Amino acid sequence: MTTPSPRKPVAAALLGALGPFLLLAGLAAYSACRPVNPAHKLQPAHADFLGKVSYIITKEERKIFLELPDSGRDDFIKEFWKRRDPDPDTERNEFKIEYEDRVAKAGALFHGEGRPGWQTDRGRIFILFGPPSERQTYPMDASGFCREIWYYGAFPVVFIDEHCSGYFVMTAINLEHLQELNIAQGYFQKTYSRDKKLFDYQVSMQKTQAGAGSYEGKVYVDIPYETIWFNFKGGRLETEFEVRLEISDQSGTTIWRAGGTFPLSLEERDLTENRKRRFRMEFPLLIDKDLDRLKTQKLRMDVSVKSTTEGEELKKAVAFELKF
Repeated sequence: MTTPSPRKPVAAALLGALGPFLLLAGLAAYSACRPVNPAHKLQPAHADFLGKVSYIITKEERKIFLELPDSGRDDFIKEFWKRRDPDPDTERNEFKIEYEDRVAKAGALFHGEGRPGWQTDRGRIFILFGPPSERQTYPMDASGFCREIWYYGAFPVVFIDEHCSGYFVMTAINLEHLQELNIAQGYFQKTYSRDKKLFDYQVSMQKTQAGAGSYEGKVYVDIPYETIWFNFKGGRLETEFEVRLEISDQSGTTIWRAGGTFPLSLEERDLTENRKRRFRMEFPLLIDKDLDRLKTQKLRMDVSVKSTTEGEELKKAVAFELKF
């Protein structure tokens, strides 16, 4: 067994191992939908993408991806890699190439555990941190275990195979190593592009009245102030949002539409006070036809919000049922 070299900070050791190909995940704002739930049915290509980037995509980005309609997911994937491109002025995206190469190598190296190699514990560490600077393997010991120890600088990652069957599980690490691992993984939560949070919004619905002939309620679209970018005009911060909503039944027939333009004008001190709050846009909901049929179906709401400051548009699709 080789004696590890003097210990260096883990973050620095991991960054050194990764070199120019830092596997960094993107920033995103929190997205939720209550009580409306996202539609999770994915095309095979979209499901494959989501599975293979599961180690670097944030939970917020994942929510946004699931809430998008199929037509918007390809654009999301392009933007996902673009935000991680260390040199967007060139056609070559070193980050994407390196990540996909590591996924492929993990699939080839660790495929004997009854699942794709990139889904294994060893595959996950290989994808995130690359090949170790040192790898030590131990055959069955007195406890009957087989084990591997990977070193990234002086930071050890230990995998144990309890039955020496080729199924390795990463063991728990001590609090000191856990803290350093969290610090190192903090680097993976950044992008090379703009530092602002990803534009996002939350959709929710409130029932106000439901009877034999009609269903009434309100639909809310909330945007966190901290993700909004403004123009500075006449000493004030200004922007506006263009919003479109449409509800359709299982056959694709539209049963409700709404929309509008919502200006927002603030003084700088107002923005500071509202930084942790949300800008709310409200839409009255009325459905007064075919309720007996619709209340047995899963309906779909398509939402589009465009920021006129940046020209950025985000579309989402959410599934829900009428509650009586």
